[in-house]
Amino acid sequence: MKLFWILAFLSVQFRVHAQDSLSAENHPNQRDLNDVFSSRLRPNHKPVQVTWVPAVGYSLQTGFAGVIGTNVAFRAPDGDDSKLSSVTTSVTYSQYNQTILPLMANIWSKNGKWNYSSEWRFMQYPSETWGLAGRKDPTDGYTINFSYLKLHQLILRSITKNLFFGTGVFYDRIWNIREVDAPADGSTSFQRYGLNKDEIAMAIPVRLLFDSRRNQINPSQGWYISLTSRNNLKSLGSKQNWGSVVLDIRKYIRVSESGNTLAFWLYSWHSSARTPYLLLPSTGWDDNFNIGRGYIQGRFRSNIMEYFEMEYRFNLTQNGFLGGVAFANVQAFKRRLTTGPYVMEPAVGAGLRVKLNKHSGTNLCIDYGIGQSGSRGFFINLGEVF
Repeated sequence: MKLFWILAFLSVQFRVHAQDSLSAENHPNQRDLNDVFSSRLRPNHKPVQVTWVPAVGYSLQTGFAGVIGTNVAFRAPDGDDSKLSSVTTSVTYSQYNQTILPLMANIWSKNGKWNYSSEWRFMQYPSETWGLAGRKDPTDGYTINFSYLKLHQLILRSITKNLFFGTGVFYDRIWNIREVDAPADGSTSFQRYGLNKDEIAMAIPVRLLFDSRRNQINPSQGWYISLTSRNNLKSLGSKQNWGSVVLDIRKYIRVSESGNTLAFWLYSWHSSARTPYLLLPSTGWDDNFNIGRGYIQGRFRSNIMEYFEMEYRFNLTQNGFLGGVAFANVQAFKRRLTTGPYVMEPAVGAGLRVKLNKHSGTNLCIDYGIGQSGSRGFFINLGEVF
């Protein structure tokens, strides 16, 4: 989750032999956190990398929290066109009694013929909401408590080089939904929209994917274009019929030999009528919880969301151990769901990068974002934001 890591107690990297070098783009003189604290573990050729970091931290949506994060990176054996596979998981318990257990996997087969994508997540998650569309007053927020089980699995097959198509299963269940400290004067937008204590969404999605990046953890060049459609049906077990379409476009341009990179991100999320309130497009509720640095998760919500971000990534040290970023983004939501003008919410910020694993390119990313109406805070990732 997005934590301001006050103290990383330990970073441990296990190196296991595989059949391909993890990152041909890495400079041989690069250093990571393991090099700083230990001289015993030396880079092996052809490794699988496992990095884990216990820490305590703070974020806008969790308060103080304890977390253990793990990242695994590897390539398929004997593949001359293999992409970097990764598995990331963590365990988080927060000051606000939130329990968060995600598992994210992006696995590539030999020669990149198949892609297996998983997002499994359990959350016991009291969190704030600010109603629908473009509400700006930060004092309007109140808490909704719920439990959430998300099981998304996709299998994609190569059509031609870097182009994939496939399907899978999306299952979302949200239960024990209740408003905790809702305003006493009148009904909330959640109640007017339709407050249900239990929601189930089940779909057989389809995805068209173009991915020319070699390193999905820390890309420095290439394209990522994903178009995903899901149609949730009562006949499959959903509480109601609804659908959504997500277009995710990312472009990376390497602008120097040292690895400085320009990155661009366009994210368009459209959802139909009768989408459950907690599954509507919302700030920070994309698959990786990254959209909208500068605003707390759930700050804006509607059935149509448009988002654009650009970021410049650069080295601060020649050995690549420390780096920095500068970013700007804007999110736009329909003011009255499907009608009315868009409400634009811009943000800017900067951040620090600490190299946890030079072979996979995994960075600890500590960003500070500033939005409108006094919104600001730290936003932290294990791996790049996009």
